[in-house]
Amino acid sequence: MKRFNTIFFICFGIATATAQFLDKKEDLTNFNGFFDFHYSEKEGEIYLEVPSDKIEKEFLYVHSLRTGLGSNDIGLDRGQLGGQKVVKFIKSGNKLLLLEPNLRYRATTDNQLEKKSIEEAFAKSVLFGFDIKETKDNTYIIDITSFLMQDRHGVAQRLKSNKQGTYKLDKTRNSLWMERTKAFPKNVEFEALLTFVGEAKGGNIRSVAPDASSVSVVQHHSFVALPDDNYTPRIFDPRSGSFSISYQDYSSPIWEPLTKRFITRHRLEKINPSALKSEAKEPIVYYLDPGTPEPVRSALLEGARWWNQAFEAIGYTNAFQVKMLPNDADPMDVRYNVIQWVHRSTRGWSYGGSVIDPRTGEILKGHVSLGSLRIRQDFMIAQALSNKPFAQRDDNHSQLLEMALARIRQLSAHEVGHTLGFAHNFAASTNNRASVMDYPHPSLRIKNGQIDFTDAYATGIGNWDKVTVAYSYSNPKNDVPLETHLNSILEGAYANGLRYITDSDARAKSGAHAKAHLWDNGKSATEELKDILKLREIAITNFSEDNIRTGEPYTVLEDVFVPLYFYHRYQTEAAVKLIGGLDYNYAVKGYSGDIVSTLPKRQQKEALNAVLQTLQVETLIIPEDKLKLFPPRAYGYWKNRESFKSNVGVAFDAMGASATAADMTLKLLLHPERANRLVQQKALNPNNIGLEDVLQSLIETTFNTKANSTYKTEVKKTIQYVVFQHLLNLYYSKSTVPQARVAVLETLQNIFSNNKDDDLISLMAIEFKKYEAHPDTFKYIKYLKIPDGSPIGSFQCTFNH
Repeated sequence: MKRFNTIFFICFGIATATAQFLDKKEDLTNFNGFFDFHYSEKEGEIYLEVPSDKIEKEFLYVHSLRTGLGSNDIGLDRGQLGGQKVVKFIKSGNKLLLLEPNLRYRATTDNQLEKKSIEEAFAKSVLFGFDIKETKDNTYIIDITSFLMQDRHGVAQRLKSNKQGTYKLDKTRNSLWMERTKAFPKNVEFEALLTFVGEAKGGNIRSVAPDASSVSVVQHHSFVALPDDNYTPRIFDPRSGSFSISYQDYSSPIWEPLTKRFITRHRLEKINPSALKSEAKEPIVYYLDPGTPEPVRSALLEGARWWNQAFEAIGYTNAFQVKMLPNDADPMDVRYNVIQWVHRSTRGWSYGGSVIDPRTGEILKGHVSLGSLRIRQDFMIAQALSNKPFAQRDDNHSQLLEMALARIRQLSAHEVGHTLGFAHNFAASTNNRASVMDYPHPSLRIKNGQIDFTDAYATGIGNWDKVTVAYSYSNPKNDVPLETHLNSILEGAYANGLRYITDSDARAKSGAHAKAHLWDNGKSATEELKDILKLREIAITNFSEDNIRTGEPYTVLEDVFVPLYFYHRYQTEAAVKLIGGLDYNYAVKGYSGDIVSTLPKRQQKEALNAVLQTLQVETLIIPEDKLKLFPPRAYGYWKNRESFKSNVGVAFDAMGASATAADMTLKLLLHPERANRLVQQKALNPNNIGLEDVLQSLIETTFNTKANSTYKTEVKKTIQYVVFQHLLNLYYSKSTVPQARVAVLETLQNIFSNNKDDDLISLMAIEFKKYEAHPDTFKYIKYLKIPDGSPIGSFQCTFNH
């Protein structure tokens, strides 16, 4: 009996203490919402209430970065979305566990035992364990402070992987951040100030942090109610231009695919589904960061609003809106689709991300991050191409600004497009600029001997954009099956000449698609390259000290010259892809068009001739009168990654610039995969061009031409040595097929035998002989790095979801 009384007393004491957990806390601030919680300023803690009816009930957990580091290279920006997970609280003893189910493997069936067999077959993840501090009225009280103080966004890992140093959290410098910790009926928002301490190893972190040994950011956490079950997932078609989610459904009939794929899209429904035109039950509303200055603010609003044209085309009235974000609103709040203006120390890419329901693909929040330095690069491009813009006055910048703002309008539409669920379409520029989801190069023309800026960038949504909106957001009429409706949209688009080709097929080095390129223009990549080379020649001829303002050092003039000298780089990438190129679509069975074909000989030959122009001395030589404009850099105006590099110390390296430009073309033209394709296409069609034809034309252009001055002769030799190095690289590459190696060997032998009296070529022969004896000693010479060029306007435009 005595033992029983002792046990009873102990248990009663524990229960009493537990019940009084919140009562013991002084001056609690209470928040009522999706989850009720309490903040103790004295303890610096947050206590969350989890009602018993929310145990085992799924919700969405989202983490993000409210404040950034300001370095494009590190890639931790203000307003950056992080991960999103479906989670739930489960109870085990005196603990609540935050569990993430495994949604990659499912069974969509009413058979509960079948569902359970899948759940038990694959791992789950417990994200955190919480001691129950109090049980009161069927509600569990837990302290979530430690959970919020975790580095959920992976800041330390990002710093380490970028070789900026090994950092760890300092608990003494971490704190809950209450400014934007709030509660709403369907979401609760938490923030924590986290301080990472360590020894800075990289220049990027030192360049942006006031004290690189102590780096502090605010991380944001959201608990969000999952949407209701009234959303219908829409099937993914590779031709649609949409992003997708996928999972393995083990309840699928054996004759159906195991992998299920659905597009990502916002929920949108007409008030009157049968009406030709109708408003939406809930329009899609985006909000612009009020910290965006004019005239950029107006440009971003206008560009983003272009998307309403596409929604109107499918029968919606005012279904897509763009407004200013209220001053008291939190950009990270999941209730707001946001276009945020992001600052960095160096220019970088803009991107669009989304918070998505992983179960269905429904987009719950779109979040656009626009780099604020982009517009300054576009302004500089216009400045470089203009004919003496500051000859008369230093405020003569209206034409330059308008071109930059035109690009920003397009950029706004582009990144919003990602958050509406749309991928890049890099084939659009070959079809009258049919999509804002392409990367646009300024489309300039020569008019009366001068460069015309009036149509630099397209205005408004493109025809392909209307197709993607129709596929994602329209519904069939008159009892037409949805599958039939969606297929007819895509078949009609392709019948009208529209094409969709995205990232993996648009890259320049190994890419082969005839129509998909980054930063290009024109129906014909070849003709556009010719036009750009002419335009570049005119702009270089006109280039003078009047391309900068009075009082600016000539170092600034040199930096303005960079985007002009390399102005042809992206159109070269587009044209070179035609050599050994293919035309193909993401075809499905039943599609009546071409599936894949090799480009005709004439088209490839014309492209080769245009690309070889970029290796001519006349193209790459910087005129002597321009060199007089580029003295050693002024004090305080140091070189950066967007400057010309130099092998001649403080002097401007004219030969180095030519070598860099030649290296840029030859990396593309003599890429092993392109060479291998040329071998294969010649084998399949002896009438088409092969690698031997490309190499012969290359040697004719770079070795078998005359130079009429000492300066041109040295530039010619510079180009020749770059060609030699790339031939060696192709010859010794492990990716090069034997037939291609034979063709390169014959080319090298012809160069050596036909130019025995040339000292440079004799040196090449000696070097090749040395490598032949010891092939393992070959290392490709790295030429002066081409200054960053992307984005026009460095990492790539990205999207995350």
